[in-house]
Amino acid sequence: MLLWAFLTAFILSIILTPFVIRLAYKMGATDKPNERKVHEKVMPRMGGLAIFLSFFIAYVIFGGNFPNQVPILLGALVIIIIGMIDDIYELRARTKLLGQIAAALIIILMGGLEVEFINLPFGGMLEFGMLSIPITILWIVGVTNAINLIDGLDGLAAGVSSIALITISVMALLMGDLFVATLALIVTGGTLGFLKYNFYPAKVFMGDTGSLFLGYIIAVISLLGFKNVTMISLIVPIIILGVPLSDTFFAIIRRVINKQPLAAPDKSHLHHCLVRVGYSHRETVILIYALAASFGLAAIIFSLATLWGALLILGILILTIEIIVEKIGLVGANYQPLLKMYNTAKNANVKNKG
Repeated sequence: MLLWAFLTAFILSIILTPFVIRLAYKMGATDKPNERKVHEKVMPRMGGLAIFLSFFIAYVIFGGNFPNQVPILLGALVIIIIGMIDDIYELRARTKLLGQIAAALIIILMGGLEVEFINLPFGGMLEFGMLSIPITILWIVGVTNAINLIDGLDGLAAGVSSIALITISVMALLMGDLFVATLALIVTGGTLGFLKYNFYPAKVFMGDTGSLFLGYIIAVISLLGFKNVTMISLIVPIIILGVPLSDTFFAIIRRVINKQPLAAPDKSHLHHCLVRVGYSHRETVILIYALAASFGLAAIIFSLATLWGALLILGILILTIEIIVEKIGLVGANYQPLLKMYNTAKNANVKNKG
C-alpha cells in the first residue's frame, strides 16, 4: 500500500501541475522580478496547489481508515486558502500568521494533537500543562514559516521538504507506525511530482500555496510521529528539519542584531549566502540537498544511538552548523566568534613556536 500511495500522489502531481500553471496565469498568481528575486521573467506561482490536490486525492483513497483525517484535511485547506490568496494579492504577514494559527488550532482542538509532556533523559517527566497548546502552535507555525523562508531558489523547498519527509517515513517504518509512514510518503510523492516542473530552471513556483502547505503538513506529521516521547526523541524532528529551522533561527538573530522587524524580507538566507560566495544556482540547491540529507541521516543514527552517543551527535551537529554560519556570513560578515577564537589560538601557537 505504501508504494501505491506514493505513486498515486506522484503521478497525480505530474498530471495536475500543468493545469495549475495555466490556472495561475488566469488568476494573476504570478511572481514578477525585483531586486530580491533571482529570476528574470514573470513566473507562475501557486504551483503548490498541485501538491495539495495530489495529496488530498491520495489521502482520501489510502487514508480512509486512519485517524484525524478530517482535522488534517481541514487544517490543510485553511493553509491552502491563505497561500492562494497571498500568491494572488500578497497578504500582510500578520494576516498569514493568523491563518497559520487557525490551521494549527484546528488540528489541536479537533484532532487532539498536542505535545503534553516529555520523559526526561535521566528519569522523571516534564508535563507542559497549560503550555501544551501554545508549544504545539509554536511548533506548527515555526516549521510552516521555516519552509516558507527557504523557498528562494528553484526546487529548493520542494527538495528539502522531500528529504525531510522521506526521513520521517523511514523512521516511522522503523517504529512500526504505518499511518505516519503512509501520510509522509503521500506528501513526498506529490512534492517530487511537482519537482519535475520546479527544479532549475523552473517552469513554475510553488508560491506560498506550496511552501505554507508543506511546512504545515510536515509539522503535523512530525508531531504525529514523535509527540509525547523522550526528550532525546523529541529532538529528532528538529534534526530532520535542521536546514530550514537553522536558516530561520539565524534569520531572527540577524534581524535582531540589525534592529530590523522580524518579518522584514532580506537577501541573506542560506541560499543567498551560498550564491554570494560563488556557487551557481544549481550547485547551491544540490549543496543544500546534501546538507538536508546529512541531517536526515544524522536523525536516524541519533534515534538509534545510546543517550551519550545521541548527545555527542547533537554536539557535532551544533558545532557544524555554527562553523557553516560563520563561514558564509549567515548572521553577518563580522559574526565569527569560533573562527576568531580558532585564529587567535592558531596565531598564539605559531608565535610560541617562533
